Amino acid sequence: MENIGIIIGGESVEHEVSIITGLQIYDNIDKSKYNPYMIYITKDGKWLTGEILKDIQIYKNKDYSNTEERIPWKSPNKNKMILIHRDDKKGLFSKKKNDIEIDVVIPATHGTGVEDGILQGILENIGVPYAFSDVKASALGMDKVIMKKVFRDEGLPMVPYKWFYKSDFIKNKKEVLKESEKLGYPLIVKPSNLGSSIGITKANNREELEESINVAVSYDKKIIVEKCLERAREINCAVLGYEKDVVVSKCEEPVGWKEFLKYEDKYVNKTKTKNDSKRVIPADISEEIKNQIENFAKKAFISINASGAARIDFLLEGDNVYVNEINTIPGSVSFYLWEPSGIDFKDLINELIVIAKKKQDVSLIKTYDVDLLNKMASSKGAKRE
Repeated sequence: MENIGIIIGGESVEHEVSIITGLQIYDNIDKSKYNPYMIYITKDGKWLTGEILKDIQIYKNKDYSNTEERIPWKSPNKNKMILIHRDDKKGLFSKKKNDIEIDVVIPATHGTGVEDGILQGILENIGVPYAFSDVKASALGMDKVIMKKVFRDEGLPMVPYKWFYKSDFIKNKKEVLKESEKLGYPLIVKPSNLGSSIGITKANNREELEESINVAVSYDKKIIVEKCLERAREINCAVLGYEKDVVVSKCEEPVGWKEFLKYEDKYVNKTKTKNDSKRVIPADISEEIKNQIENFAKKAFISINASGAARIDFLLEGDNVYVNEINTIPGSVSFYLWEPSGIDFKDLINELIVIAKKKQDVSLIKTYDVDLLNKMASSKGAKRE
């Protein structure tokens, strides 16, 4: 059986959300085909493994004494990752029989440092196949400013917005506020590089706008201010595939959505009435709007070269559809959108593994030997003009 490494955690404000996603993947992966390993990156960057990491209570108690610290490394076996045991008493690396070799990685991670291409760069350098998007697509999907520029170039509709750096706000606060106000109140203020609605607030006047920006700059150095569509509905659609071979899920509409769902609304608040649900699937929209959203979802996915599974979030105001953002590693892998579409969680995970191996094109030339150094003339005694 193939060893599958499920990476969770990381130095991210979405650390806890990642744990939930990773444990859901562990619980639903086909254990008759795969041997899953939980790989936990702590908030201070340590890589831990251990059987206890499959129990959510460990993370609640924050007791990792029965885990082993590992170093991810390139395996002697090509296109695999080896997790080397770390033992400070015997030196940085301690070769043991229990070193773990990983065939495919599923990064069940969210937020900066782990979803934005940084973790993907480590995996790319090691050479191990990994699920979801590559370095470039991950970075594009995380940075909402650059993402919007790509989407705009592809002709995808978006709500009016402005963006600026934290340093702009510090140096010239009045000008930043003035430019933002040209969009017209109310406004939504967001950190450019976060998810899970962290750091997002609504502003109805200048005082609230300044306060909202102060919140956002505590999370990121790049800020987006968007026109708030007060009568909009949120509609989400997931995409699964690689390159242009993609399929879309059913559309969903989160119940009770108002401008944006707070972090607590998404992950903490569990109170429901007897007839209440957190989402409506399929969303109550016309066939024309559904087709439009599905086409936009595919276009957004392909435009940043995403792969595996992603969720694209839309705003619907009347008959006007706007692309809001793409989530290159959606929470819970958006399995709740795929099950009504005929793909259960186990099959979804299997497809992610298949795509991870498919996108690793081992036929590409990565090095080019020309023996340049030996062909160069000696630099000794070279004269400079």
